[in-house]
Amino acid sequence: MSSRILQSVIVQMKDATTRPMGVIDANGTVIASNELSMIGSYIGVFVGGNEDSNEKTVRSYGRTFRFIGGNGHRFDYAVFVDGEDDYARTICIMAYVAICEAKANYEENHDNSTFVKNIISNNMLPGDVYVRAKELHFPSDITRVVLLVRIEGKTESSALEVVQSMFPDKQNDFVFSVGENDIAVIKLCGLPHEVEQAGTLAAGIERKLASELNLKCTIGIGTPAQHLRELSDRFKEAQVAIEVGKVFETEKTIINYETLGIGRLIYQLPTTLCEMFLSEIFQKNPIEALDEETLFTINKFFENNLNVSETSRKLFVHRNTLVYRLEKIKKLTGLDLREFDSAIVFKVAMMVRQYLDSQYNVY
Repeated sequence: MSSRILQSVIVQMKDATTRPMGVIDANGTVIASNELSMIGSYIGVFVGGNEDSNEKTVRSYGRTFRFIGGNGHRFDYAVFVDGEDDYARTICIMAYVAICEAKANYEENHDNSTFVKNIISNNMLPGDVYVRAKELHFPSDITRVVLLVRIEGKTESSALEVVQSMFPDKQNDFVFSVGENDIAVIKLCGLPHEVEQAGTLAAGIERKLASELNLKCTIGIGTPAQHLRELSDRFKEAQVAIEVGKVFETEKTIINYETLGIGRLIYQLPTTLCEMFLSEIFQKNPIEALDEETLFTINKFFENNLNVSETSRKLFVHRNTLVYRLEKIKKLTGLDLREFDSAIVFKVAMMVRQYLDSQYNVY
């Protein structure tokens, strides 16, 4: 936000008080004041004082300060008023509220990052997207990739700064927080090969968070957005990628929506429909009737493309032993896994069962 806007707010506060007041930047330099001679002077970055952590108000060196923006102990700006009494605190709060309102209006009307965030958050009507893009001279028909970075465990405020440092082109690439543990990354992809490198980009983010902050994360990647109006849907895809990955891709930390396959279809089915499907498929015995050894055998059989010889070799059992187990499965379920159609039905049924288990665990 420009110092001109800050100065305008402070000047309007003249009728409220005659006390010297203004705004400093993160370095302690006065960038706006009702006493013009103070602008450009250095009053220092205050340390200590009596701090009210809930209100971000500090009394120090004969002045009352109030933070604006920033994370943790850092701030973007701070309002100051001469004096450490309650009157100074009241004036400081009034100026803070006025500046925050001006800051919000400025960002809404002039900030590209806020514009993009509003799009993916569904805070704008489709028709308004076109109008705002034109007003901001924002290119709308360029390919972009949306990534959602979900931090595991306790989130550090510095995680956002670390990810932002990887994208210096703030006019075309956008990184912002979209939740307590979520960071959205919208990356401009001007060339076709840049779209294909989304997985590499995600891996880089994962490594940087791990090396600098010792944080683990899961990253969902949506399909490329060819236009601004698609960003919201692509962000939802990244969200779905993470959620589906927790069910069907438990060993992966980077999940691409395009590679989820049938898992993303199952995830969108109502649980009642899934239960009905399982009851119809396993009319003889429920899938729970299969013991752990049998399920392990089935998974290995699928992993080896229904090849009996290769599966028996991987299981270190005789071929006839595997055939016997497959016959046993056929008697229990009525499905012969050596037949392609039956194998497909059984594979889908196992995924449906896995999905239902994940849903029940939520509740």
